[in-house]
Amino acid sequence: MKNKPYPLKFTPPWEKNAGFGRKHKSYTRSHTKIIANPGIVMKVLRRKKIIIFLAYFLLVALTMLNLANYKWTKEPQQCNQPMQGVNFQSRSDIRYLYKAPQVKKRQLVYVLTTWRSGSSFFGELFNQNPDVFFLYEPMWHIWQKLYPGDAVSLQGAARDMLSSLYRCDFSVFQLYNSPGGKNITTLGLFGAAINKVICSYPFCTSYRKDVVGMVDEKVCRKCPPQSLQMLEEECLKYNTIVIKGVRILDVNVLAPLMEDPSLNLKVIHLVRDPRAVANSRIKSRHGLIRENLQVVRSRDPKLRRVPFVDPNHKMNKKDGSDYHSIGAMEVICEQMSRTLKTALHSPNWFKGKYMTVRYEDLVENPIKTVRNVYRFVNLSANHDIEVFAMNMTTGPNASTKPFIVSSRNATQAASAWRTVLNYQQIRQVEEYCQHAMSLLGYLRVRTAGEAKDLSRPLLTVPKI
Repeated sequence: MKNKPYPLKFTPPWEKNAGFGRKHKSYTRSHTKIIANPGIVMKVLRRKKIIIFLAYFLLVALTMLNLANYKWTKEPQQCNQPMQGVNFQSRSDIRYLYKAPQVKKRQLVYVLTTWRSGSSFFGELFNQNPDVFFLYEPMWHIWQKLYPGDAVSLQGAARDMLSSLYRCDFSVFQLYNSPGGKNITTLGLFGAAINKVICSYPFCTSYRKDVVGMVDEKVCRKCPPQSLQMLEEECLKYNTIVIKGVRILDVNVLAPLMEDPSLNLKVIHLVRDPRAVANSRIKSRHGLIRENLQVVRSRDPKLRRVPFVDPNHKMNKKDGSDYHSIGAMEVICEQMSRTLKTALHSPNWFKGKYMTVRYEDLVENPIKTVRNVYRFVNLSANHDIEVFAMNMTTGPNASTKPFIVSSRNATQAASAWRTVLNYQQIRQVEEYCQHAMSLLGYLRVRTAGEAKDLSRPLLTVPKI
């Protein structure tokens, strides 16, 4: 008996009963059930929120750890030096290799001083250094252009010029150029004929910057004039910029520059016995006529002063010409006292950025003083600089020519005022400068005989 074939019945999937008697599942019904039940939805969303929160917390924690790790990373060492005390034990130590190097700030220096304080010689200690870009009395241009403005009113303009020059922006000189005049060149800057930068390569072939020695003004004046833009480009190559000036009277004028985080400005305050300064100003009276008038114009007319000449002495023409030379000492010493008061009670912007140098200490022990000064401004005094300083202070005689830097017996020159000034002139200067003299260690004299007695020292330990 033959088996009959089993009949197969095909049922389309869209019918209610599909295949082998099983019902086709419908997902529409269950989806509707989930939406209809808000409790299930809240559970799902709550779980998602927890997962998102945990992921966010983990991200914040990793970020904080990474910042802390960056902050506490040690300074990198140069590749050509052996690394001591660092053991590469884990992969995290690889950070030492990839940390960005620190950019070294340039050292900016201002020599704060006054006329006839030995500042030309002191400036040469930087002018002769091959690693220093040196500028000599740039604010002279301001005083000449704005004459006869008084000294105090010109302080702000002088500070603004310094701010530009320390950034190697020399376009500021054009502000004080004559209307319609030619553009200022390197040879148009005050002091250009004695500047080692301008008289040496790449501006001139007359001298070499790396060879210590005075330059001849006549030779330097024959150098070709170069653009200020070229001087700006050369300025940017130096790590140390030094500017010497006598037209900033008080260090507090420089406070905005010393506080500026983009600048690294230090001030060296060069001082000298005010009586010696007054004597030198009298000798240089013809060369300082305009400057003396500008300084004297800043005097307070209401103050009571010591008579210029002894009542029993008949005033002559020479006494009249010396009036402004000594009268200017009142303003100079008043401003100096403000600087010294700031040094005694140093504000935060002042600390570690100021140094006082007495001219008498410089000429008495030039090598020691040069080393201290160079250390303060992060320079190294080589043998040639030290020999130069020694030779310039141990010449045979005292120089009779003002404004000329030459080898001389500096110790003898420092005390020359004691035999030249009359007692009335000494009294005047001491009256104007008694506070500054006291802080700087300069002793007053009580009689004319004490002044003439060179065996009696008038120098003691300063309070600054």
